[in-house]
Amino acid sequence: MTNKNKHVEEAYALAKEQYANLGVDTDAVLEKMNEIVVSLHCWQADDVSGFETPDAELGGGGIQVTGNYPGKPRSIDEMRADLQKVFSLLPGKQRLSLHAIYGEFDGKQVDRDAIDVEHFQGWIDWAKQQGIGLDFNATCFSHPFADDGFTLSSKNEKIRRFWIDHVKACRKIAAEFGKQLGTPSVHNLWIPDGSKDYPVDRAGYRAILKNSLDEIYAEEYPKEYLKDAMECKLFGIGSEAMVVGSHEFYMGYTIQNKKLLCLDNGHFHPTEQVGDKISAVLQFLDEILLHVTRGVRWDSDHIVTLNDEIMLIAQEIVRNNYLNRVNIGLDFFDGSVNRVGAYVVGARATQQAFLQALLEPTQTLLNYEENARYFERLALMETMKTRLFGAVWDYYCLKNNVPVGGDFITEVVNYENEVLKKRK
Repeated sequence: MTNKNKHVEEAYALAKEQYANLGVDTDAVLEKMNEIVVSLHCWQADDVSGFETPDAELGGGGIQVTGNYPGKPRSIDEMRADLQKVFSLLPGKQRLSLHAIYGEFDGKQVDRDAIDVEHFQGWIDWAKQQGIGLDFNATCFSHPFADDGFTLSSKNEKIRRFWIDHVKACRKIAAEFGKQLGTPSVHNLWIPDGSKDYPVDRAGYRAILKNSLDEIYAEEYPKEYLKDAMECKLFGIGSEAMVVGSHEFYMGYTIQNKKLLCLDNGHFHPTEQVGDKISAVLQFLDEILLHVTRGVRWDSDHIVTLNDEIMLIAQEIVRNNYLNRVNIGLDFFDGSVNRVGAYVVGARATQQAFLQALLEPTQTLLNYEENARYFERLALMETMKTRLFGAVWDYYCLKNNVPVGGDFITEVVNYENEVLKKRK
């Protein structure tokens, strides 16, 4: 045993005793962490470019990535190498979420209404080798048929039919992911539909969207293969005045049709908290999908950090035993920093939030609350912020044979020097 590992174990022993005095079993908490699976989003790897066409660049449709940090993967093989490096630096369990533009098209022009399982079989085989599940996303942006800002709610029948067929194809592919990999694939639908300035016919667009969704979801797949989710947004680039798929729209649709509501914590007004919404919507829905990100002012897709917003999300899930009802995914893209490092920072911050939530003496806090002992509740919550959480996290990383503390920084920098900087 190295001196560093010895120090990690000694620190954990002190933390274990400290938490035990508060009624928390840290060994049991670390076992519970095995139930938390985070779905990494493939689009952080290459700034949402995909491999639909050679030298693909991000187009319109409400998506924008800033930065041009060197080392962006130029092929699917390079992307998979980057993802494998990310997985090697994370404790716990992960999945991968793919967008439809990340198929293997072998240089052929395959429009999105014609994609099929064959274009993603390579990803399925790779996922089997990695021992992970796959999730999927229709790509309703960066396409000429998304240029006017409307896809599934378009009043142009040709455009609308194209996107309906695309989403149908995506659901079929996702179901095949679930079938071959033995774990349900979450297919998430986000569309950029909306208006830059104030529209007159809001109701008309929303009625069209509802009809499109009804047709798309008419075909049913086994639940053990596929979970359908829909993602709302307050506003986006080019849809500042009205978003067709608003929170209220998708909340109503998912409740009525027993689908998953996707809550992205960067898609709401800055004064709203997704952590507050979780226990509200789960009174009426069986499951939800989370897209964990970090909103800064109007921009929703910054690298996740361990902040109060992420902590509340994790606390609400843990306190209410919702882990088996919440599908956890990441959704951010930053091209201004090392992309591999961005993955690791964001994923670790998300995992750390859940670990802290699991280390909370929830029953003690609940007893204080139910007896109106609000001073004690507040004081204990504040006390928990200075407990030896870092020692438990380091031990968790050690047990999972991944870099402890900030050691992952050196790993990322070495990978950049040895691999990323050689890409032109």
